[in-house]
Amino acid sequence: MYHHSGNVAQQTVGSATGVLDPKGPETEAIHFQRCTWCGTAMYHRVLCPVCRGSDLRTERSEGTGTVRHATVVHRNTPAARNVSLIEMAEGFVLRGRVMGPLIGIHSGDRVRLSTAKDPVRGEPVFQLVDEPYRAWT
Repeated sequence: MYHHSGNVAQQTVGSATGVLDPKGPETEAIHFQRCTWCGTAMYHRVLCPVCRGSDLRTERSEGTGTVRHATVVHRNTPAARNVSLIEMAEGFVLRGRVMGPLIGIHSGDRVRLSTAKDPVRGEPVFQLVDEPYRAWT
């Protein structure tokens, strides 16, 4: 595999998967890819969805984002659970779970990455940053 950078070994580590970090594993971080040609941020891709480039570099996310869509799933689990699409501050979207009351999670809520892991699917877990707006209380 050809890389135009000087250090081929460090560039190869984690560049295609976006999960590995050359500095070592961190449980509280989300790693994503950014295309070196067009600058598009993406999560767990092999090719850039915009320019189809394969030269992707791995970056660490700050862990803050906004709920784009939230739904409650009742199947294949002993209890109902939340599944949400989170748009991260860096510009990529990923699927995860938001802690809190299932009825209190809405599109537009701000979230931050938590240290917990989803026991059912192993996806990232987020917590609400602000209390939801309560107009009637």
